[in-house]
Amino acid sequence: MGILDGKRILVTGVLTDASIAFHVARIAQQEGATVVLTGFGRLSLVERIAKRLADPPPVLELDVTDDEQLGSLASRVLEHVDGLDGVVHSIGNAPASALGGNFLQTPWEDVAWAMHVSAYSLKSLAMAALPLMQPGGAVVGMDFDASVAWPGYDWMGVSKAALESTARYLARDLGPKGIRVNLVSAGPVKTIAARSIPGFEQFEGVWAQRAPLGWDLSTAEPAARGCVALLSDWFPATTGEIVHVDGGAHAMGA
Repeated sequence: MGILDGKRILVTGVLTDASIAFHVARIAQQEGATVVLTGFGRLSLVERIAKRLADPPPVLELDVTDDEQLGSLASRVLEHVDGLDGVVHSIGNAPASALGGNFLQTPWEDVAWAMHVSAYSLKSLAMAALPLMQPGGAVVGMDFDASVAWPGYDWMGVSKAALESTARYLARDLGPKGIRVNLVSAGPVKTIAARSIPGFEQFEGVWAQRAPLGWDLSTAEPAARGCVALLSDWFPATTGEIVHVDGGAHAMGA
């Protein structure tokens, strides 16, 4: 019996089998969950990646900036499962002008897009799934340490700070409904999303020097396990929390 036995989990953000979201879905299935995926844009790619899971899950289209798709999400999920026990938010995007050292020149329109997709969408996704969730449910989002400024991360870093604040307010408002909201702040992993960040290689040296447990950039397994743990019943009284899965790097001053 796994720690997600019988649970129904919606996972967003699967792009490749290297993505953290893919490994969340994989481990969730191993732990007994029924998984539903969402994808945006190239759905055929997500469907192809989904077939690499032990039990290929259905893939639903979801643009988190589209009110119509958000509004129909619950009814579309119900075509595959009879409710949800957990939701994984692994979504983030910023235009090129919002990254790479262009912080002072980025126009508001591009900042607004980054904030909408990367932070506000946590609230949008939670509310879209809420009709399917019962007390004991969990929303888990993927974070990257927003307590400091990172080279090249620019407005995505600001968006992650907004994501962290959004999670706290969601925890406040969904707590009375018995739903927990937490984030996993993962160390850097070599995913498609990471490779799109100019200067990403500068992050690698930080973790090599600071993480007392060490850190392997080639695997999403530790971060995915953190998400699965928060989706389980093993954290029944934890909400509004940021769980760092980064080898301890965040706690070291130098």
